[in-house]
Amino acid sequence: MKEQETSQGNETAVVKKRAPASSQVIAADSVQAEEVPTIPLDSLQSLSTLAPEISVRPVTATQVASVPEPLVVQPAEYRRSVGEWLRIWRDGLRLSYLWFAILPLLLGTTLGWLSSIAAKKPLGEFHPQRFATALAAVILLQLGANLLNDYYDYLHGVDTSNALGPGGLIQQGLIRPARVLTAGLFFLIVGAFLGTLAALYGGMIALVFGALGLLGAYFYSAPPRALSAFTLGEVTTFWVFGPLLTLSAYMIQRGKLDSQPLLYSISLGLLISAVFYLNDMRDRESDAQARKYTLATLLGIRANRVVCTLLLLGAYAPLLWLGIPSHGPHLVLITLWTLPGLSAILIGLWRTTTPASLHITMRKAIRLTVLFTALLLVALVITTYWHWLPSFSLPGIPTIF
Repeated sequence: MKEQETSQGNETAVVKKRAPASSQVIAADSVQAEEVPTIPLDSLQSLSTLAPEISVRPVTATQVASVPEPLVVQPAEYRRSVGEWLRIWRDGLRLSYLWFAILPLLLGTTLGWLSSIAAKKPLGEFHPQRFATALAAVILLQLGANLLNDYYDYLHGVDTSNALGPGGLIQQGLIRPARVLTAGLFFLIVGAFLGTLAALYGGMIALVFGALGLLGAYFYSAPPRALSAFTLGEVTTFWVFGPLLTLSAYMIQRGKLDSQPLLYSISLGLLISAVFYLNDMRDRESDAQARKYTLATLLGIRANRVVCTLLLLGAYAPLLWLGIPSHGPHLVLITLWTLPGLSAILIGLWRTTTPASLHITMRKAIRLTVLFTALLLVALVITTYWHWLPSFSLPGIPTIF
């Protein structure tokens, strides 16, 4: 009987050892060692055989450091050609912005030439060498200002994430910052030299105006007090691309100052300022993140729309004041043909909130400025020759010019 009980007890013990482990959480104060899950030692040894061998070598004995070959070699077809580099620089120089410097120069030169036309001088006096020198000067100054704007925006973190922002030679990693700065200063220096030669024909006042234009081109973006970052961008663009350039071009041709070019320069200056204001409205969010305090960043969207609308509409006021009176140059009112384009710009301005839409509206404003100036120049030329050529006035038919 005892042997049977002993054998039954052993069988019970064996059954207990072979019982499957419970999946329940053990909440006992103490756990028997047999109930703790263990990992066989053989599996750990098999894992250790799969581990890579590590060799330790001293670095003090190394005398020559070599750079390993890159895993991915850049193919030859991805190397930029001369044409690609020219396109990159063309986009970075913002050639479409050259109109801002060329248009006031054309307006002042045309007014200076037309003022010299008389009955004995039907062709007037035009100095092509002076015009060519002044044209090269303003183009180089504008290109230099664009590159400096790109460089200093990069330093201040402006337009780093703005795909619609102008330039971007540095922000996109295309050109090294030092090269952009060097090219910008080179353009400014050569442009200042040519501008000085052209301004000598206009006298001391033209030299002063040229110096102010040069300072405006440089300090528009350059530290320590960038004019565009202290709500003075629109004021600077109005004076530089309006009265200063127009009056300087007039004096280079005539050698003296007159009040007539000042009235026409106001219209052009307001239009160009409106284009720059649209540019600031487009970059409003990125400028605010970079702490660039333009007028567009300080005002709300509705106030920005009002200011830009006043700039656009104000450009037509001087021409209405000149052309409506009975003895005024009525033909300058053909600039009102641009009103449909102006309406499209105003509709886009008041319905647009995204930077991409504002970018399209700004491009329309640039085209409007070019067409406006072209119509104004045609009107001034026709009006002047109509006045000095009475054969165009038929008897009994009153002239409208």
